[in-house]
Amino acid sequence: MKNPRIWVVSATISVTALTLTACGTKTKTTASPSNISIASPSSTSIGSVPSGTSSSGAAAGSTEASSTSPVSAAPSGKPFKVGVSWDNKSIALIQAWEDYQQQIAKEQGLNFQWVYTVADDDPAKQASNIEDMINQGVNVIVARASDSAAIGSSIKAAAAAKIPFVAFDRAPTKEKPTAYVGGDSRDEALTTATKLAELMKAAGVKGKCIELLGALTDVNAVNRTKAFAEVAASSGAYTIVQQVPTEWKPDLFLSGTTNALKAHPEANCLLTASDFAFPSIQSALEGAGKWAKIGDPKHIWIGALDVFPEAYAAMKAGYIDVGTTWDAFSHSKELVKALAAISKGQDPGCPETGCLAKGRLATPSTVDSLENVWSRDYNPDGSKKKK
Repeated sequence: MKNPRIWVVSATISVTALTLTACGTKTKTTASPSNISIASPSSTSIGSVPSGTSSSGAAAGSTEASSTSPVSAAPSGKPFKVGVSWDNKSIALIQAWEDYQQQIAKEQGLNFQWVYTVADDDPAKQASNIEDMINQGVNVIVARASDSAAIGSSIKAAAAAKIPFVAFDRAPTKEKPTAYVGGDSRDEALTTATKLAELMKAAGVKGKCIELLGALTDVNAVNRTKAFAEVAASSGAYTIVQQVPTEWKPDLFLSGTTNALKAHPEANCLLTASDFAFPSIQSALEGAGKWAKIGDPKHIWIGALDVFPEAYAAMKAGYIDVGTTWDAFSHSKELVKALAAISKGQDPGCPETGCLAKGRLATPSTVDSLENVWSRDYNPDGSKKKK
């Protein structure tokens, strides 16, 4: 490939090095096999070459049988090269993942060199980027798939080159990687719904909830709606009066919530499979005269999943009662744990469902006590906010 869009971070660190300088800026360079920007162990700047990137919502898939990539150790004394293929890099979450992964690996004294590529939401480009990394001889590939089915060809290519393959955040649907690392979407919904049920019971409120579904082709969305139903049945604190399909599209969050509020004026609570589109939910509540803070008689009780930036702001302002984080830091810990095992020639030991990281429960009074909340700590452009 000519001019592969790749950037590299070298992290050759002794076991005693346990601190990391926060990454604030990125240095743009043009990368090719003979011109790759490398950050020294004492630097955290990242040379990058991706052109424009585009946005995506939360997703993951199920895994079926196929060839599993082999597990192999790095040559003695050499950095273990981790090739990371992002589907896009348009939201701060991606930069947070990068920073946390590097920080955790450094704190653990792991001799990792990070190679990053961005596919601009193009499955063909992602396959090409992964092919470039295979040709460069990375020791392991990590990929957040642009297309959970199409990524299977790259898993096969890595296996043919005897390079382990770790699927991240989105599980492939047709090929089995060496490991899958992601968030525990079922637990996320259980913790939020359980806490919301407790809060409503304590207030003497019988919940009549509108549920905003995700895309039902997405296993995360399916896990979440099942968990909401489980808590409704076990707690008796609320019933679901209407389920609203959204397909993860903000315009459907707006129109669906608006229509559900009109159809069910008695609704006094709302559960949403993700809060990435919370401005759309806010607009619908404003239009219905139900955008009110906790404690106001007009307040709609809200349980929201992920705690994305807009939802973090709404929670801090007192509009969202409870949420559970789509926890970039915990995801990164699970990924580094799996990579550390692979670097030693060991199986990462993920269960059939994958190495899943749990989110953390947040309320208006507790969200700022949590460490490493990416939606609070990062600006939209991926730079870290100054404390």
